[in-house]
Amino acid sequence: MSEKITIYINDKPYEVDAGQTIMQAADRLGFHIPRLCYHPKLSIEGACRVCIVEVEGMRNYVASCAFPISKDMRIHTNTAVLRRARRDIVELILDNHPDDCHTCDRDGNCELQRLAHTMGLKKRHFEGEKKHYEKDISSPAVLRDPDKCILCGRCVRVCSEIQRVNCLRQAHRGFKTVVMPAYNMPFSESVCTACGQCINVCPTASFLERNYTQELFQRLNDPSTVKVVQFAPSVRAAIGEAFNVPAGTSFEGELVATFRRLGFDYVFDTQFSADLTIMEEASEFLERLQSKGKLPMITSCSSAWMKCVEQFYPDLLDNVSTCKSPMSMMGAMIKSYFAEKKKIDPRNIFSVATMCCTAKKYEAERPELMVDGMHGVDLVVTTREMGWMIKSAGIDFLNIKPEAPDHPLGLSSGAGAIFGTTGGVMEAAIRTAYELYTGETLIDIELTGLRGMKGIKEGSLVMDGKEIRVAVAHGLGNTNELLEIVRKEPDRYHFIEIMGCPGGCIGGGGQPYAGSNSIPLDEEILEKRAQALYGIDRKNTIRRSHENPDIQRLYKEYLGRPLSATSHKLLHTHYKAKLPIGIVPREIQAR
Repeated sequence: MSEKITIYINDKPYEVDAGQTIMQAADRLGFHIPRLCYHPKLSIEGACRVCIVEVEGMRNYVASCAFPISKDMRIHTNTAVLRRARRDIVELILDNHPDDCHTCDRDGNCELQRLAHTMGLKKRHFEGEKKHYEKDISSPAVLRDPDKCILCGRCVRVCSEIQRVNCLRQAHRGFKTVVMPAYNMPFSESVCTACGQCINVCPTASFLERNYTQELFQRLNDPSTVKVVQFAPSVRAAIGEAFNVPAGTSFEGELVATFRRLGFDYVFDTQFSADLTIMEEASEFLERLQSKGKLPMITSCSSAWMKCVEQFYPDLLDNVSTCKSPMSMMGAMIKSYFAEKKKIDPRNIFSVATMCCTAKKYEAERPELMVDGMHGVDLVVTTREMGWMIKSAGIDFLNIKPEAPDHPLGLSSGAGAIFGTTGGVMEAAIRTAYELYTGETLIDIELTGLRGMKGIKEGSLVMDGKEIRVAVAHGLGNTNELLEIVRKEPDRYHFIEIMGCPGGCIGGGGQPYAGSNSIPLDEEILEKRAQALYGIDRKNTIRRSHENPDIQRLYKEYLGRPLSATSHKLLHTHYKAKLPIGIVPREIQAR
């Protein structure tokens, strides 16, 4: 039981737990102190000074995010001089910030903008020289605009502390300080994994995904092409937040209907190709297990993780599954099986993916995933981008009548739905692998030990007398910790699931921005999104990938069997060790 002490806030006594900072204590008591650089999941930076308070006996203001409380401390949070000091600090930040709020991507959802409003700022009082750096538009996934950076350090800390990629650092000093990759190299040539977590925690628009919405609107109005879209499991669990619906509300049929209103000719569900991934991945795992292939086998669904493993863990590449991700499998099926079935020239198909993940934009450009000289996915938009497109098109999303996806690539099992949350791929794979290996049905299919937001989860099950040991990690920082175990104890696990973002796809870098009453990387929001997907699984009459009749039909009519020659051509790929020089967008390559 923690020690209780008395502190005074604005001359009133409160009993609180010792060992907190002033900000933590104030938050628990209902006093919201303004802040910018602070984030509860990251280390204390104390850089912005917006959170200053007065402490009696202290000569200067103190940063409440970093200053610890003590017995009988007397704190003032809202005096006239304090409000003026905070306002001056924010005005100085604004003085060095672009004056383009109405055309900024974060207009209406910018922490600096909200802060200026609550401070009562109606005009800019200071004028002077502004910093200026060129935008970095080299990456197909994440763009960087240093002019909008307020040096809060959140991006640096999320990249180093949560993801442990260490792509970003503050360089130079004073007025010339700037956040950039090593040697100011372009993002496309840096160790950036395109996970987009810097976008999620940035309070302004210094980091953004590469936006393809205008190009997509143009293509949707092109009558000469067949427009096909797929959408990831986690998109339906988060899209409602773009319309101020509480987290955890699923919009599945509504999304399908909306895509058709936008102008897509066919709407497919990536949950179908998640089932397809399980058929291939579970079969690959059992083949390795029975023929003493390279173990532990590590999943390959996460785009950020695949760039990470090529750069930082080349010694483990042989452990990685050769399966493409569900998005890329769907793209391959659209331009092969579906095209043949509908007698459409695959080169006349415009294939779009709506994803939770900025790294999927990177994945869509990878030449290793091409089939017969074609990219399976021509364009990727994030959940955020799609939310904007729906509003821009004037579609009444919250009142639209739900519709079902198209066939033959639309029907999915509950196992496909849980792909969108950490542990879901492993759980889905075990449901199928167990039956393929033992010939018996796994009765208790909800593997609760693999669920939840714990960074690394372990489990085991017995298949036909053999113990199978598995592990799950989400977020590249947890991945680093797990893979160090694998390097030291290569026989500890048989099968490992890795997702590059915290929470898995539900926490992807392309999900809706945190609202004014929430924070980025909020585990409560991630849990609610996860529960939405688990709810879809429970309601589904088909809960195992191999029981999906459309999957069975696909193998019977086209693929033959898992791991067949056709499957390997369309659904599998290869990865190789590489320097961090990555892929640049196609439009830049063509210049």
